Amino acid sequence: MKLRKDIWRECPIDAVAEEISIRVDKPSDSGYEKFIGLEHFISGDFSVKNYGSTADLNSAMKVFKPGNLLFARRNAYLKRASIVNFEGVCSGDAIVIQQNGELLSQFLVLILNTSRFWAYAISNAAGTMSKRVKWRDLAKYQFKLPPKDEQEKILSLFLTLEKQIGQTEAQEGNLRKLRTKLATELVSNTPKFGSLLNGNCKKVTLSDLAKESRATARNPLDEGIERFVGLEHIEPGNLKIQGWGNVADGTTFTKVFEEGDVLFGRRRAYLKKAAKADFKGLCSGDITVLKANPKNIKPELLPYYMSADPVFEFAVSNSAGSLSPRAKWRDLSKMELAIPDLKTQEEILKVFELLDKNIEGLANQKETLKKLKHKLLDEILG
Repeated sequence: MKLRKDIWRECPIDAVAEEISIRVDKPSDSGYEKFIGLEHFISGDFSVKNYGSTADLNSAMKVFKPGNLLFARRNAYLKRASIVNFEGVCSGDAIVIQQNGELLSQFLVLILNTSRFWAYAISNAAGTMSKRVKWRDLAKYQFKLPPKDEQEKILSLFLTLEKQIGQTEAQEGNLRKLRTKLATELVSNTPKFGSLLNGNCKKVTLSDLAKESRATARNPLDEGIERFVGLEHIEPGNLKIQGWGNVADGTTFTKVFEEGDVLFGRRRAYLKKAAKADFKGLCSGDITVLKANPKNIKPELLPYYMSADPVFEFAVSNSAGSLSPRAKWRDLSKMELAIPDLKTQEEILKVFELLDKNIEGLANQKETLKKLKHKLLDEILG
């Protein structure tokens, strides 16, 4: 791509965009149906794909319109700035930004996802417990503004990359849905799994398949435990832990999990969070740590059972608490189901492992494309 960077002019953000601050005091009665909180952003994504409902929101929020850009001003180190393609309300911890005619539609999101921009945003965050960036500081950020014809070339390149990432993501999502469907049928009242189940199932409860581990660590670093996991590190529909914190940086978590354990999100079980641990660490008290009983179930198969919709539905129906309902293992363990013999379980496991191999391949392909996208962003606009 031939670009005439020598004619690009220095420009502050407030010359091409402005903050929009329209307040709604009671979102549930506002007529807006969609709500975006910071949990709905995905770092590095150009657009917001996830959202919640305003049905139970009674505290003040900000209005956004299609085409606005949302910048997550709290915890800027998480690097979240994305465009919305629908209307709704958002948390006060997001800044609503509207471009003007100096930029082509969607071009600002490219600027706000360069490493150079994030270094500036992070350095301008203020506060003690939870640092935030203010619009007045964000507005002063200087970048090189290309002419419209070069904006078009650059935007075309990144929209093509975004489309490829989206297609790969869709394929990965379809395989995850298939895996969940198979697990759900396996745990249904009349278990099904192709031609592998033919009356060779016996009635059990979850307590026959697993036991809860309540092990704790007083001095985790001395015990070789370096990482901790919270609910934010477990993604719905994804059995692989998506991140972690470093124990050396400080944590209040003391519950220990081992490699191979299943981590089940007991708080707000309707979020459907379950994962298989591939390392030893600490986890939040809002996570139930489960160890498989190898006499009744292949340990590698337990994560698929625990991630099935009927298990989450049972957990939700047996959760207690008003603001933040939690499911206790003593209640969840009573859930009845039917499982096949261990030999049949081996054949079922092979199917799940093949699915996982393909899912992982697509996930790796997606991450490669994302790294390419950000490398090019920094080379062209950084």
